[in-house]
Amino acid sequence: MVKKWALILGASSGFGGASAVELAKAGYNIFGIHLDRQVTMPNVKNIIKKIERTGQKALFFNMNAADQLRRNDTLDEIKDMFSSKKDIQQINLVLHSLAFGTLKPFITKDMNTRVTKAQMEMTLDVMAHSLVYWVQGIVERDLLANKARIFGLTSAGSQTIFPSYGAVSAAKAALESHIRQLAAELGVMGVTANAIMAGVTDTPALRKIPGNEKMMEAAKGKNPGSRLTTALDVAKTIVMLMDEKADWISGNVLQVDGGEYIVNYTGEKIARPIK
Repeated sequence: MVKKWALILGASSGFGGASAVELAKAGYNIFGIHLDRQVTMPNVKNIIKKIERTGQKALFFNMNAADQLRRNDTLDEIKDMFSSKKDIQQINLVLHSLAFGTLKPFITKDMNTRVTKAQMEMTLDVMAHSLVYWVQGIVERDLLANKARIFGLTSAGSQTIFPSYGAVSAAKAALESHIRQLAAELGVMGVTANAIMAGVTDTPALRKIPGNEKMMEAAKGKNPGSRLTTALDVAKTIVMLMDEKADWISGNVLQVDGGEYIVNYTGEKIARPIK
Protein backbone atom coordinates (compact mmCIF):
# COMPACT_ATOMS: atom_id res chain seq x y z
CA MET A 1 0.00 0.00 0.00
CA VAL A 2 1.26 3.49 -0.90
CA LYS A 3 0.62 6.27 1.59
CA LYS A 4 0.78 9.85 0.37
CA TRP A 5 2.42 12.63 2.36
CA ALA A 6 2.56 16.39 1.99
CA LEU A 7 5.24 18.46 3.70
CA ILE A 8 4.05 22.01 4.33
CA LEU A 9 6.41 24.77 5.40
CA GLY A 10 4.26 27.27 7.25
CA ALA A 11 1.38 24.95 8.07
CA SER A 12 -0.22 26.71 11.01
CA SER A 13 -2.17 29.51 9.34
CA GLY A 14 -3.04 31.24 6.08
CA PHE A 15 -2.37 29.38 2.85
CA GLY A 16 -0.40 26.61 4.54
CA GLY A 17 -3.07 25.86 7.12
CA ALA A 18 -5.91 25.84 4.60
CA SER A 19 -3.91 23.67 2.21
CA ALA A 20 -3.09 21.18 4.96
CA VAL A 21 -6.78 20.61 5.64
CA GLU A 22 -7.82 20.41 1.98
CA LEU A 23 -4.97 18.03 1.14
CA ALA A 24 -5.98 15.80 4.04
CA LYS A 25 -9.51 15.69 2.64
CA ALA A 26 -7.95 14.57 -0.64
CA GLY A 27 -6.13 11.67 1.08
CA TYR A 28 -2.74 13.14 2.03
CA ASN A 29 -1.08 12.74 5.40
CA ILE A 30 0.51 15.97 6.56
CA PHE A 31 3.94 16.92 7.87
CA GLY A 32 3.49 20.46 9.16
CA ILE A 33 6.46 22.73 9.80
CA HIS A 34 5.53 25.83 11.77
CA LEU A 35 6.85 28.33 14.30
CA ASP A 36 4.29 29.28 16.93
CA ARG A 37 4.32 30.56 20.46
CA GLN A 38 1.81 29.56 23.11
CA VAL A 39 -0.67 32.27 22.15
CA THR A 40 -1.18 30.88 18.63
CA MET A 41 -0.92 27.17 19.46
CA PRO A 42 -4.72 26.75 19.74
CA ASN A 43 -4.96 27.48 16.01
CA VAL A 44 -2.32 24.83 15.31
CA LYS A 45 -4.23 22.28 17.39
CA ASN A 46 -7.41 23.16 15.53
CA ILE A 47 -5.78 22.48 12.17
CA ILE A 48 -4.41 19.16 13.43
CA LYS A 49 -7.90 18.15 14.61
CA LYS A 50 -9.38 18.99 11.21
CA ILE A 51 -6.74 16.85 9.49
CA GLU A 52 -7.27 13.92 11.84
CA ARG A 53 -11.03 14.07 11.33
CA THR A 54 -10.41 13.16 7.68
CA GLY A 55 -8.68 9.96 8.78
CA GLN A 56 -5.22 11.19 7.78
CA LYS A 57 -2.17 11.61 10.00
CA ALA A 58 -0.87 15.00 11.10
CA LEU A 59 2.71 15.25 12.37
CA PHE A 60 3.60 18.86 13.18
CA PHE A 61 7.04 20.21 14.11
CA ASN A 62 7.23 23.56 15.96
CA MET A 63 10.57 24.89 14.74
CA ASN A 64 12.40 27.52 12.75
CA ALA A 65 12.21 26.16 9.20
CA ALA A 66 15.39 28.02 8.30
CA ASP A 67 17.46 26.34 11.03
CA GLN A 68 19.80 23.90 9.30
CA LEU A 69 20.28 21.60 12.30
CA ARG A 70 16.57 21.38 13.04
CA ARG A 71 15.83 20.81 9.37
CA ASN A 72 18.28 17.91 9.17
CA ASP A 73 17.01 16.40 12.43
CA THR A 74 13.41 16.62 11.22
CA LEU A 75 14.17 15.03 7.86
CA ASP A 76 16.17 12.28 9.57
CA GLU A 77 13.17 11.63 11.82
CA ILE A 78 10.89 11.39 8.78
CA LYS A 79 13.36 9.06 7.07
CA ASP A 80 13.49 6.79 10.13
CA MET A 81 9.70 6.77 10.37
CA PHE A 82 9.31 5.78 6.72
CA SER A 83 12.01 3.10 7.02
CA SER A 84 10.18 1.45 9.91
CA LYS A 85 6.97 1.02 7.91
CA LYS A 86 6.14 -1.82 5.56
CA ASP A 87 4.08 0.48 3.36
CA ILE A 88 5.68 2.55 0.60
CA GLN A 89 5.84 6.08 1.99
CA GLN A 90 7.39 9.12 0.34
CA ILE A 91 6.74 12.83 0.17
CA ASN A 92 4.42 13.64 -2.72
CA LEU A 93 4.18 17.37 -2.18
CA VAL A 94 6.36 20.14 -0.77
CA LEU A 95 4.57 23.43 -0.16
CA HIS A 96 6.53 26.54 0.82
CA SER A 97 4.26 29.03 2.58
CA LEU A 98 6.64 30.74 5.00
CA ALA A 99 5.82 34.37 5.72
CA PHE A 100 8.43 35.86 8.03
CA GLY A 101 10.40 38.83 6.82
CA THR A 102 11.39 42.42 7.39
CA LEU A 103 9.02 45.20 6.39
CA LYS A 104 11.27 48.26 6.30
CA PRO A 105 12.20 50.73 3.56
CA PHE A 106 15.59 50.54 1.89
CA ILE A 107 16.41 54.24 2.11
CA THR A 108 16.04 56.49 5.15
CA LYS A 109 18.39 58.99 6.73
CA ASP A 110 17.90 57.28 10.08
CA MET A 111 19.83 54.01 9.99
CA ASN A 112 17.57 52.60 12.71
CA THR A 113 14.48 52.67 10.50
CA ARG A 114 15.86 51.17 7.28
CA VAL A 115 16.48 47.54 6.43
CA THR A 116 19.82 46.13 7.57
CA LYS A 117 22.05 43.57 5.89
CA ALA A 118 21.11 40.94 8.48
CA GLN A 119 17.40 41.60 8.02
CA MET A 120 17.65 41.43 4.25
CA GLU A 121 19.54 38.14 4.36
CA MET A 122 17.15 36.67 6.93
CA THR A 123 14.13 37.58 4.82
CA LEU A 124 15.51 35.96 1.68
CA ASP A 125 16.75 32.92 3.61
CA VAL A 126 13.37 32.21 5.20
CA MET A 127 11.03 33.25 2.39
CA ALA A 128 13.02 31.91 -0.58
CA HIS A 129 16.25 29.99 -0.04
CA SER A 130 14.82 27.67 2.61
CA LEU A 131 12.71 25.93 -0.05
CA VAL A 132 15.87 24.86 -1.89
CA TYR A 133 17.50 23.55 1.28
CA TRP A 134 14.44 21.51 2.27
CA VAL A 135 14.16 19.99 -1.20
CA GLN A 136 17.88 19.20 -1.20
CA GLY A 137 17.51 17.36 2.11
CA ILE A 138 14.44 15.49 0.93
CA VAL A 139 16.11 14.32 -2.27
CA GLU A 140 19.33 13.42 -0.45
CA ARG A 141 17.36 11.02 1.76
CA ASP A 142 15.39 9.54 -1.16
CA LEU A 143 12.17 10.86 0.33
CA LEU A 144 10.81 12.63 -2.76
CA ALA A 145 8.36 10.59 -4.79
CA ASN A 146 8.47 10.41 -8.56
CA LYS A 147 5.95 12.86 -10.03
CA ALA A 148 5.87 14.81 -6.77
CA ARG A 149 4.72 18.42 -6.72
CA ILE A 150 6.56 21.45 -5.38
CA PHE A 151 4.73 24.72 -4.79
CA GLY A 152 5.93 28.09 -3.53
CA LEU A 153 3.55 30.87 -2.50
CA THR A 154 4.48 34.13 -4.18
CA SER A 155 2.64 37.41 -4.65
CA ALA A 156 2.26 40.32 -7.03
CA GLY A 157 4.85 41.99 -4.83
CA SER A 158 7.51 40.01 -6.69
CA GLN A 159 6.88 42.29 -9.67
CA THR A 160 5.37 45.44 -8.22
CA ILE A 161 6.15 47.87 -5.42
CA PHE A 162 4.48 48.21 -2.03
CA PRO A 163 5.77 50.56 0.69
CA SER A 164 8.31 48.88 3.00
CA TYR A 165 7.96 45.62 1.03
CA GLY A 166 11.37 45.69 -0.64
CA ALA A 167 13.03 42.81 1.19
CA VAL A 168 9.95 40.59 0.90
CA SER A 169 9.58 41.56 -2.77
CA ALA A 170 13.16 40.43 -3.38
CA ALA A 171 12.43 37.16 -1.58
CA LYS A 172 9.34 36.50 -3.67
CA ALA A 173 11.27 37.17 -6.88
CA ALA A 174 14.02 34.82 -5.70
CA LEU A 175 11.45 32.16 -4.79
CA GLU A 176 10.03 32.26 -8.32
CA SER A 177 13.55 31.84 -9.70
CA HIS A 178 14.19 28.90 -7.39
CA ILE A 179 10.94 27.29 -8.54
CA ARG A 180 12.07 27.49 -12.18
CA GLN A 181 15.43 25.94 -11.35
CA LEU A 182 13.86 23.11 -9.34
CA ALA A 183 11.45 22.43 -12.19
CA ALA A 184 14.36 22.07 -14.59
CA GLU A 185 16.58 19.94 -12.35
CA LEU A 186 13.86 17.62 -11.03
CA GLY A 187 11.99 17.17 -14.30
CA VAL A 188 13.85 13.91 -14.90
CA MET A 189 11.88 12.48 -11.94
CA GLY A 190 8.61 13.74 -13.32
CA VAL A 191 8.54 16.25 -10.47
CA THR A 192 6.84 19.57 -11.20
CA ALA A 193 7.50 22.89 -9.49
CA ASN A 194 5.27 25.93 -9.73
CA ALA A 195 4.84 29.22 -7.93
CA ILE A 196 1.32 30.16 -6.89
CA MET A 197 0.67 33.90 -7.10
CA ALA A 198 -2.36 34.42 -4.89
CA GLY A 199 -4.44 37.56 -5.03
CA VAL A 200 -4.60 39.82 -2.02
CA THR A 201 -5.76 37.59 0.83
CA ASP A 202 -6.68 38.53 4.39
CA THR A 203 -4.09 36.46 6.27
CA PRO A 204 -2.06 37.09 9.44
CA ALA A 205 0.96 37.79 7.22
CA LEU A 206 -0.88 40.41 5.15
CA ARG A 207 -2.05 42.22 8.27
CA LYS A 208 1.59 42.88 9.21
CA ILE A 209 2.16 44.90 6.02
CA PRO A 210 1.81 48.66 6.54
CA GLY A 211 -1.26 49.94 4.71
CA ASN A 212 -2.87 46.50 4.42
CA GLU A 213 -6.38 47.92 4.86
CA LYS A 214 -6.02 50.12 1.77
CA MET A 215 -4.43 47.21 -0.09
CA MET A 216 -7.44 44.98 0.63
CA GLU A 217 -9.90 47.73 -0.26
CA ALA A 218 -8.20 48.35 -3.62
CA ALA A 219 -7.97 44.62 -4.41
CA LYS A 220 -11.64 44.10 -3.74
CA GLY A 221 -12.49 47.08 -5.92
CA LYS A 222 -10.46 45.90 -8.91
CA ASN A 223 -11.23 42.19 -8.68
CA PRO A 224 -13.73 41.04 -11.32
CA GLY A 225 -15.20 38.72 -8.69
CA SER A 226 -15.77 41.71 -6.39
CA ARG A 227 -14.10 40.00 -3.42
CA LEU A 228 -10.69 39.15 -2.02
CA THR A 229 -8.93 35.88 -2.73
CA THR A 230 -9.22 33.41 0.16
CA ALA A 231 -6.78 30.86 1.48
CA LEU A 232 -9.33 28.21 0.54
CA ASP A 233 -9.24 29.36 -3.11
CA VAL A 234 -5.52 28.66 -3.14
CA ALA A 235 -5.81 25.37 -1.23
CA LYS A 236 -8.37 24.03 -3.68
CA THR A 237 -6.13 25.00 -6.60
CA ILE A 238 -3.20 23.11 -5.07
CA VAL A 239 -5.35 20.00 -4.61
CA MET A 240 -6.49 20.29 -8.24
CA LEU A 241 -2.88 20.53 -9.43
CA MET A 242 -2.02 17.30 -7.61
CA ASP A 243 -4.04 15.42 -10.25
CA GLU A 244 -2.03 13.50 -12.85
CA LYS A 245 -3.71 15.63 -15.50
CA ALA A 246 -1.41 18.44 -14.33
CA ASP A 247 1.79 16.43 -14.92
CA TRP A 248 2.96 18.77 -17.71
CA ILE A 249 2.48 22.06 -15.85
CA SER A 250 5.85 23.04 -14.45
CA GLY A 251 8.15 26.01 -13.99
CA ASN A 252 5.35 28.56 -14.01
CA VAL A 253 3.95 31.37 -11.92
CA LEU A 254 0.25 30.49 -11.72
CA GLN A 255 -2.11 33.30 -10.78
CA VAL A 256 -4.92 32.35 -8.40
CA ASP A 257 -6.71 35.65 -8.00
CA GLY A 258 -9.98 35.70 -9.93
CA GLY A 259 -8.41 38.03 -12.49
CA GLU A 260 -7.29 40.65 -9.97
CA TYR A 261 -3.75 41.11 -11.30
CA ILE A 262 -4.76 41.87 -14.89
CA VAL A 263 -6.96 44.84 -13.94
CA ASN A 264 -5.40 48.31 -13.92
CA TYR A 265 -7.30 49.91 -11.05
CA THR A 266 -8.26 53.58 -11.43
CA GLY A 267 -10.30 53.90 -8.25
CA GLU A 268 -13.59 52.97 -9.89
CA LYS A 269 -15.05 49.62 -8.94
CA ILE A 270 -14.60 47.18 -11.84
CA ALA A 271 -17.19 44.55 -11.01
CA ARG A 272 -20.79 45.69 -11.48
CA PRO A 273 -24.11 44.09 -12.36
CA ILE A 274 -24.52 43.27 -16.05
CA LYS A 275 -27.36 45.25 -17.62
